Amino acid sequence: MNTVTSRDGTRLAYEKHGRGPALIIVSGALSDRNFASTPHLVEVLAQDFTVYNYDRRGKGDSGDTQPYAVEREIEDIEAMIDAAGGEAYLYGHSSGGALALHSAAKPGSRIKKLALYEVPYNDDPQAKSAWKGYISRLTTLLAEGNRGDAVVLFMQYTGMTAGQIAGMRKSPVWAAMEAAAPTLAYDHTAILGREASVPAGLVARVTVPVLVMSGSASFPFMKTTAEILSTIMPNASLQILDGQTHDVSAEALAPLLVEFFQDL
Repeated sequence: MNTVTSRDGTRLAYEKHGRGPALIIVSGALSDRNFASTPHLVEVLAQDFTVYNYDRRGKGDSGDTQPYAVEREIEDIEAMIDAAGGEAYLYGHSSGGALALHSAAKPGSRIKKLALYEVPYNDDPQAKSAWKGYISRLTTLLAEGNRGDAVVLFMQYTGMTAGQIAGMRKSPVWAAMEAAAPTLAYDHTAILGREASVPAGLVARVTVPVLVMSGSASFPFMKTTAEILSTIMPNASLQILDGQTHDVSAEALAPLLVEFFQDL
């Protein structure tokens, strides 16, 4: 494990694998560098890139200096780019993709290309109402210190069944998820916003080449959002991954990332 210090003094933990151009992975809600299929994705991508797989602040082995602000996480990405040699490709999954958009939209960004998988903005009016209710309840639970209930709320919101949630509670990763529960507010309130609408103005400022992806077997709004994002950014392309859900497999994702980032 390696570490780098962000501008506000927060220590970020990361792993570095492979050789080639620098590629930084930005994970989504409750995810650290060892979550789900990420290690396998890193293994595959490391054949063509130097992959920087880091724990976002408040997750895994990274620190969590308060107060939180999206700007601090943008500085974290900049610190990772420094560690990677001064410029890098970025791949962002879910709300990590939203954070990556914030970073790429900043003037002077050193991101060469950006790949996004299912950034969970949703412009549907009914979805906005449900999101506001979720945010209100999440805020209350975190204020009360009910981290486990906050994680359950998130899982319920994303459609997990009671049986699936019960299984997660018994899994080895549950303690880490509870520990990272406060970061749900980072992803969902600060980065995505209290309405989770597509931030068209911000997105339009992203001028680097962007690959926007969604899975054909995922939530229907994800495809709609991917289509919207791909039309707003001037240098974006859209790819729908057949049979993939929000939990995209490394086997389906990696070839697209390699082709996109290697294409000159």
